[in-house]
Amino acid sequence: MKILAIETSCDETSAAIIENSQVLSNVVSSQYFHSKYGGVVPELASRAHLHSIVTIVKNALNLAHSDINEISAIAVTTQPGLIGSLIVGANFAKGLGLRYNIPVVPINHIEGHIYSGMIENEEINFPYISLVVSGGHTALFYVESFLKYQLIGTTIDDAAGEAFDKTAKLLGLGYPGGPLIDKFAKDGDPNYVNFPRAMINSGDYNFSFSGLKTAVKNYINKNFPDGVNEKILTHICASIQEAIVDVLVIKAIKAAIAYSSKYLVVAGGVSANSLLRRKFAQESALRGIKFIAPSLSYCIDNAAMIGFLAEKKIINATLDDFKRLDFTTKAYTLKNH
Repeated sequence: MKILAIETSCDETSAAIIENSQVLSNVVSSQYFHSKYGGVVPELASRAHLHSIVTIVKNALNLAHSDINEISAIAVTTQPGLIGSLIVGANFAKGLGLRYNIPVVPINHIEGHIYSGMIENEEINFPYISLVVSGGHTALFYVESFLKYQLIGTTIDDAAGEAFDKTAKLLGLGYPGGPLIDKFAKDGDPNYVNFPRAMINSGDYNFSFSGLKTAVKNYINKNFPDGVNEKILTHICASIQEAIVDVLVIKAIKAAIAYSSKYLVVAGGVSANSLLRRKFAQESALRGIKFIAPSLSYCIDNAAMIGFLAEKKIINATLDDFKRLDFTTKAYTLKNH
């Protein structure tokens, strides 16, 4: 079974070909022009998807040495995300499905991240703990199968990626802020400023990062009203990064221990952070937990994870179950399944 997958939930246009759980191609086109606006502009994002989706899908087919007539099913992200961006991908998938009589499998973007660690790690066994951490989401899941998982913790305000982006903006850095803070932090002292680690001892698995953003803003306004010099900037970046990573690592490790999970999978854009990976690897090893993070190409929004999960859903159903094309797109959903 060969699957064409399409992902357009935010500002990446991606298409992939999956066959027997193997990624034959995974093409991602990122919309870097949003950096000059300090964040993703939804209308511009959807227009960019319209402009590039045909080319991206063709490239994915060509790189996989495949033809559309060889495709058994089409997988497409339908939620959550920017509604205009989602509509572009979903309608394109429906159009291909109608034209070539191919079933279309709607996929939840967050579910794609939940299972993305399994693309390259077949040894992962259920159940396991999955932390999905990105610009729009920070959530912990207890994953029991490809059809069943529990949401056990989420952010009550800002996501971790949003905290990275907004504090970077306060420091006068560009967008996206996460990679820039990671870069500057390498030369800084993480103990320079003791920024708050909200809810780290709350007794549950929820997160909060809005207080950190406020603390950084107040610290800069009080101590550096005329701007931060580059040397001090590295220390502040390291301190911000340390505060965010500490909360993510401690909460996820606690969840893995409480649920007796042998595996801890961390996915989403923020999982590319170098300190996050290093601390998770260290703390997991100390407790006999296997830490897994996808390759960087599977951390960002990508179609490979969408196609991978669609294949599992088809295996547990039939292709005929996906002949209906009356599914809709939704901007946001995050719940138990």
